[in-house]
This record gives sequence, structure tokens and C-alpha cells, in this order.
Amino acid sequence: MSDAPTRLTHVVENLNRGGLERVVIDLVRAQRELGYDCEVVCLFEAGSLAAEVTAAGIPVHACGKRGGLDLGAIARLRGHLRRHRTQVLHTHNAVAHYHAVAAALGLGIRRTVNTRHGMGVQQAGGRREWLFRRTLGRTDVVATVCEAARRDVLAQGLIPAAKVVAIPNGIRLDAFEPASDAARASLVRELGLPQGTRLIGAVGRLNWAKDPVSLVQAFRAVRERHPATALVWIGDGALRTEVEAAATAEGVADRVILLGDRSDVPRLLTGLDLYAMSSLTEGYSIALLEACAAGLPIVATDVGGNGEIVRDGVNGLLVPARDPQRLAQALIDLCGDPVRCSRMGLAGREWALDAATMAVMAARYAVTYGPKEPT
Repeated sequence: MSDAPTRLTHVVENLNRGGLERVVIDLVRAQRELGYDCEVVCLFEAGSLAAEVTAAGIPVHACGKRGGLDLGAIARLRGHLRRHRTQVLHTHNAVAHYHAVAAALGLGIRRTVNTRHGMGVQQAGGRREWLFRRTLGRTDVVATVCEAARRDVLAQGLIPAAKVVAIPNGIRLDAFEPASDAARASLVRELGLPQGTRLIGAVGRLNWAKDPVSLVQAFRAVRERHPATALVWIGDGALRTEVEAAATAEGVADRVILLGDRSDVPRLLTGLDLYAMSSLTEGYSIALLEACAAGLPIVATDVGGNGEIVRDGVNGLLVPARDPQRLAQALIDLCGDPVRCSRMGLAGREWALDAATMAVMAARYAVTYGPKEPT
């Protein structure tokens, strides 16, 4: 007898640009390299990043779900599971999960795993969480993306402790080179800034959760102490106009650069001096993992799983959320201590190479899938 490839189906809402979607794309590619027979089913549209998956030889299907109860979309999802002869069903977040569990009834799927991206259960009294909890009897494992999220789930008592496990996110380290003086000089030129300008960078959507206005407010104080600095935000979102207004009000509009959505984040990170995160909430941040991979010292708010990535005083500094003054002071301290910055950046990259790879993440999920069945 020989081991046949385990037939694995990931179910997501879509594959548009975002942290969850990036994790799924990189995970399914790593799992294919490990020998899994993979497919991805999108409950709604396929999404702008779906081509990355199909280019790797992994099928992507879209169910075209409409608003409200859509039995047709559930039927299409069921058809994909049946044709793939799915053995392991891996869903992502609540909506994809309860639709996939409904679609899988009676198909003989041997293992069902759900990943809760972000900080565990949200809006516990909401309809989505009510529907999610109705599926727990047909769910083998619920994975959170960090220990903080696992503790949050258990504290709410909404998921049986025996079913909850923390599996931190990973990234493809081969896409990230360590930051360098040459890359910094090149990016400063590209941005039209004076040579010698130190770049503080952030990556993420311009939305309430990332609290970009607090970072702009903090940057004003940084600029006063270290005039040869600039703040570079990579990403776009609903708060762009508000962020621009805040930069003007703080008198730093000439040194706050909003690059919008970019597909060359790894290259841009190599040109930064420091990485900053002002978020009000996080799960296990892909952006922070990428900053570690690029060897950047980090100043981040102490929310969600950030403290599991940024070890205070080792590879960065942690500050309270909604506190621009503390955020500013941490950035000021690091801007004035390049030796400490270099030491922190090296520590972050070494940790990422050891603990934050996609291979480590894929191996942890393989345990939750159970042993392969011989043929």
C-alpha cells in the first residue's frame, strides 16, 4: 500500500488583497509542495489574487454567492467538494465555515478545520457567530492565529477548549531580503527626498483598526527631534483623506508619503530604517512578520498577538494603543540609536527565519489534518 495525496479544500470568502488572503495563498502553495492535492473555493467572487494560485497549478473556484441565504451558492460549493473528493476541509473565518459545513453534509469528509483570523470570536451575540457555533459539532479543530486569540476564545467560553489550538501565521521568507544602506539610499531618491533622510514605514489599510492618524500625530514629535525623517505608509483605504488632513494639521504633510496599494512591498521594506504600527487591534500580523524578515527594528502597539512577534527590547519596542506620545517617544529613542536599531533588526530576522516560515506553519496544520490515509 502507498500513501496517496490527501485531497484538501480551502474555503474562503474571496481572494482579494488582504492579510487573510495572503496567508491562504502562501499556505496552499506550501501544502502543494508537501504533496497535498489542493483546491481553493471562494464563496463569493474569486478575487484579484486568484491568478497567483492558478499560476501555481492549484484550481480556484468561485461560487458567486449573493446576499442573504443563497442555496445555489451552497449547491455549487457542494459540487466542488464532491468533484474534488475532499478529505480535509479547511475553512477561514465564520462565514466561509458555516456555508462549507452545510455544503459538506453527507460527503464523508474525514476532517474539518477552521481558522479564525484576527482576535478570535467577534460580536459573540451576532448572527454569524450563532451560525458558526451551530457547526461546532461537525468541526474537529478551530485554529487561532496567535496565543492571545486562543486565550480570548477560551475566556468567552464559546468554543470547547479541546478543539482550540493556536497556529501562528507564517510567511514565505524567500521573498524578503534584509534592509540595506544601498536600498535605503535608492528609496530616498525614488521618493524625491534629501539624501540621508531616515524612513519610518508602515504597511496596512488606512482604516480605523490601523489608527493611522495616531501615527501621523506621533510623527510630528519625531520630526521635531529628528528633522531628517519621513513617514511612508504603504496601503490605501477609507481614511486617506483624514490622514492627509491630519498631516497638514500637524505641519508634516511634506514628509508624510502615502504610497497607496503596492505589489512591491518586499522591495520597499528593504529601503526603510524603522517599522511602525499604530493599530488598535491585530491578530498575528503578517505586516510585522514581513518587517522582521526585512530586518527592521519595530515600534508597535501592544495589542492582539503583536507581543508574540515584537519582543519588547529585543527586536523592537511595544507601546500602548491610542497613545501618540508614547509611540513618538519610542520612535524618537530608536531614531537616535542606530546601533540598537541594527541589533534589533538582526534579532527580528533571525527569529523570523527560525519560527515564522510558511514551512513551519504548514507542518503545524498537517498535524491538525491527521495522518494520511493509505491506498
